[in-house]
Amino acid sequence: MNKLKPLCLAALLVTGAALVAVWAAPKLVSVQVKEGHVRSGPSFLSEVIAKVAYGDRVELLGKEGAWSKVGLTGKGRQGWMHSSALTTKKIVLKAGARDVEETASSNEIALAGKGFNADVEREFKAKHKEVDFAWIDQMEKIVVSSAEMQEFVEAGALSPEGGAR
Repeated sequence: MNKLKPLCLAALLVTGAALVAVWAAPKLVSVQVKEGHVRSGPSFLSEVIAKVAYGDRVELLGKEGAWSKVGLTGKGRQGWMHSSALTTKKIVLKAGARDVEETASSNEIALAGKGFNADVEREFKAKHKEVDFAWIDQMEKIVVSSAEMQEFVEAGALSPEGGAR
């Protein structure tokens, strides 16, 4: 019986060390949008500090509401991404695969979260044939750069957290 004590103790130490290693291992998540934006703060108004591509892996560092704090693996940088752009599944890309082109964009993910997508739009247009969607189509083509967005936020004394200063 006395010979078993050191053996049991050794087994417990090895098991405990393995559990600590698993617990301490970084949690990696995959980017599930064609182009993800890593922002300086947890807000769509925060500056884009980096871009990540579909399938890229980032380290999950924390959460704040609908936002995830992420670390860019191998780059030593941290920032915030909307959690809808991330998945715990590991995405494996194959050369020439079409899944990259078929992936939802950041905008599509945001709209889908609000219950709006291409199917809903098509159905709405079919039910409202009297409505002229030309101006809406024009507005959808407008692209606002990060610099323009930042200038707008500063000029309007807006807070990225969602209100006036």
